[in-house]
Parts: sequence; C-alpha cells; structure tokens
Amino acid sequence: MLNFFKDLGLLLFNGRFWRNFLPIPAKSKLALGNTVPNFKLTDITNNAEIELSNYQGDRPVILAFTRIFTEKHYCPLCKPHIKELNDNYDNFKSKGIELLMITSIDAEQCQKAISDLGLKMPLLSDPDCEVFKSYKVGQALGAPLSGQFVLDREGKLQYKHLFSFLSPNASSEKLQSILEPAS
Repeated sequence: MLNFFKDLGLLLFNGRFWRNFLPIPAKSKLALGNTVPNFKLTDITNNAEIELSNYQGDRPVILAFTRIFTEKHYCPLCKPHIKELNDNYDNFKSKGIELLMITSIDAEQCQKAISDLGLKMPLLSDPDCEVFKSYKVGQALGAPLSGQFVLDREGKLQYKHLFSFLSPNASSEKLQSILEPAS
C-alpha cells in the first residue's frame, strides 16, 4: 500500500505540477475576429506533427484545451467533456470541422490516456504548457485550466470559452453551433 501512495505522489507531483500549482485565472484577451497564436505540437493519436496555420483557408478548427493530470488521473470536470467531444468527433468531421484536443501530459502519458479513454480525436501533447500559456487559459492545482476556442475556415476566432466553476467547458452542441449558419 505504501508503494501505491509513493507511485501516485511521483506521478502527480512532478515538475509540471509545481510549475502549474499556483492559481492563475483564465484571462485570454484574444479578440473575436482575429487570428490566434500559431503552434506546432505532436498529435499522439495519429503520430503526426500538427501546425495550426496549416488549417487556415482549409477548414474550421476547434481547439479544446483540457486538464489531464496523469494518464489515469483526470480532472473530474474535464473527463466527461473529453468523452463527450470524443463521442461527437465523427459528427464534427462529417461537418468539415477539425477538433484538436490539447493536454499538458507528455507523449507516453498521452498514449495511455488514448487507450484508457478510447480516443479517436487528435490528442496534442504540450508538456511545457507553452501553448496553454500563449492562449492564457490559466492554471491551478498542478495543471493548466480548460478552455475552448472556435476558429473559422480562415483561422479567425469566432468563440472562446474559458474555465469557470459555474461553466467549466462548452458543450459539443455549443461548439458546433458557432460554425453553423443561422437558420
């Protein structure tokens, strides 16, 4: 039993945990209608490099920043959201929308999370939290906070949702509705 707690402590209380321990509120000032910071990250699900600017002019993109502490320890507010987005991934794709989930765990932990959750959507690894920081989603208790950003076909920000305890994540219906024409 002692080894279990020791192993759990080593997994949870790593360097990333301490860098993200102090609370920093979500304060993204990215303006609607403007482009967002470009990035290049590894898509662990498909073993590919993803550069956000490659989608510009091609298709809309939803960036879903999520909190995964380790490959088996998920934020209780984010895990249902991860499952919901994954369950709706084929629907996003059928509408020509790319969904990119971004996490702060490393590639090895991502592989385990992909298997554990049965993920089919791209899971991008940002272990240094540089992309999280550039989008200013905030942090608390060992991990960056969640947030969602909807980009149109031209890469312009159409919607952003930043974490709050009252509304931790935007639903998949809300995210899709931003890109659908009003009837």
